[in-house]
Amino acid sequence: MNNKPSADRWVREAIKQQSSYRVPPAGEYIKLDAMENPWPMPAEINQAWRESLANIHLNRYPDPQAADLAPRLRSVMNIPEDAGMMLGNGSDELIQVILMALAGDDVTVLAPTPSFVMYEVLARACDLNYAGVPLQQDFSLDMPAMHEAIATHQPAVIFLASPNNPTGAAFRRSDIEEILQLAPGLVVVDEAYQPFVTADDVGFMPRLAGYPDLIVMRTLSKVGLAGIRLGLIAGHPDWMNELDKLRLPYNINTLTQATASFAIDHWSVFSGQIKAICEERERVFASLSSMPGVQLWPSETNFILFRVSENRAESVHAGLINKGILIKCLHRAGSALDNCLRVTIGRQDENDAFLSALSELL
Repeated sequence: MNNKPSADRWVREAIKQQSSYRVPPAGEYIKLDAMENPWPMPAEINQAWRESLANIHLNRYPDPQAADLAPRLRSVMNIPEDAGMMLGNGSDELIQVILMALAGDDVTVLAPTPSFVMYEVLARACDLNYAGVPLQQDFSLDMPAMHEAIATHQPAVIFLASPNNPTGAAFRRSDIEEILQLAPGLVVVDEAYQPFVTADDVGFMPRLAGYPDLIVMRTLSKVGLAGIRLGLIAGHPDWMNELDKLRLPYNINTLTQATASFAIDHWSVFSGQIKAICEERERVFASLSSMPGVQLWPSETNFILFRVSENRAESVHAGLINKGILIKCLHRAGSALDNCLRVTIGRQDENDAFLSALSELL
């Protein structure tokens, strides 16, 4: 009898070459590494939320269409009535569904780089070609390079995270419009951080009718509900109908549906938190700007990307951990993120602790 598992024989080579997505344990650290809202459910509505869950029947499957939640989401996200919509267990599931629908021989996925890592991870997991187009030094889109890449690869889908993770900046609207005209296939504009855009820019959700091959993606994770894992995509009904065939039955659990509905009914509370995060972002940005040896980029998200001088990113990151503060180290020698770190905007006391610790380390 052979007691050795046969994984090595049957698992695709592309999967063997990948690494698992690892999330470090937070423990008792000040957690500024994952772009989360730093506040829990506010005390003034926490009890009402708990009471709203009291009559849920956990022995029954959830509503597969999320009929109570869907119109609330459509309203708070300003999704046009004639647009189709689909919910996912976080944005990751929706990205995976899109890629599964388009998978085939010699299909290419294209995205600027650096950007959200899961575009590439899930493309390769679906056995698709992936083409990353480097951003310019200021992390704006390199439009001549995008033109060339689109002409060369004829991508089935282009992902554009705007505002972008990990750089923090939104792409120029005119550049995205130009890509929409050039693209031979689907364009997904990932607006996960749209709530933190303080400029007079409502994103591409209201413009869906003008672009039949545009899908806009949003999430509730960044506004204070990361724990319930709820994302959505909106686009032409023809696209949504096809993608819905790959959505797993009952993918949005009952507790998620009820909690999201409750949160939307109290949206002003979360809007107030977003406003406070944006105010703290400007304060942290100003403090970082005054530190010697720090280069940083303007942000329209709930995080700030910055670079430290003298090849100290890894040592600074380790020093912050020793002081009980978690941020993200993005350093990779020779890359666009060489010696770069990313800090999520937390509460005022958390941000002060980070700024004080960083100043000491520098």
